[in-house]
Amino acid sequence: MESANEKMKRQKYRHKKRLTEVQRKRKVQRYIRLGLILLGILAVVLGILRLIKPGWFARGYFELSSEEIDASKPEIDVQLLSVNPYSRPGTETDKITGIVVHYTANPGASAIDNRNYFEGLKDNHGTSASSNFVIGLEGEIVQCVPTWEVAYASNERNHDTVSIECCHPDESGKFTEATYQSMVRLCAWLCMKFDLDARDVIRHYDVTGKNCPKYFVEDEKAWKIFQEDIQEALKRTK
Repeated sequence: MESANEKMKRQKYRHKKRLTEVQRKRKVQRYIRLGLILLGILAVVLGILRLIKPGWFARGYFELSSEEIDASKPEIDVQLLSVNPYSRPGTETDKITGIVVHYTANPGASAIDNRNYFEGLKDNHGTSASSNFVIGLEGEIVQCVPTWEVAYASNERNHDTVSIECCHPDESGKFTEATYQSMVRLCAWLCMKFDLDARDVIRHYDVTGKNCPKYFVEDEKAWKIFQEDIQEALKRTK
């Protein structure tokens, strides 16, 4: 026969067990509520980030559009190359993650001269080369290849960058003031268009080690000032 003492112990054990189960259920419910709150906060943060930095969530090619971006667009002479295997293959780019600056290594030649050289490659098959944009000695900007298509300029970065070839008057590779100002404005506009900043503007040198653009490779300080000028141009648009 179960003694009164043993019966009391068994009742206390059952009561304690019931309390433990209730406490465990309450703890699980608290964790669930906390998890739902955290998920809600995360959803809000992600929603804000999608508005502020939409480029972080894009997988393929995309462009941003706004009144500020439209207002900052420089004057561009669109002279697209014919689609051909040597300078405009018609291949779609990936998400644009950088802007690559080049120099033409063709002293004194104009933007349209360089554009026509790229166009002529479809006939003479001399090499494979092109650029999305060419900036001339007077600051004129000629577009040769759409930004959503690959240009043959930046080697392994052709698929995710926009390329800019820049004219120069002599062998030093130094740009005229008009060319320089157009470079700053075009780079700033492209940064806005693709949700980038001045750190995403790089030299051909940074991709392959090639001495291009010559002036900005040989004068590192000038390159840093150029990036700072782009960032300042971006600040003025905000």
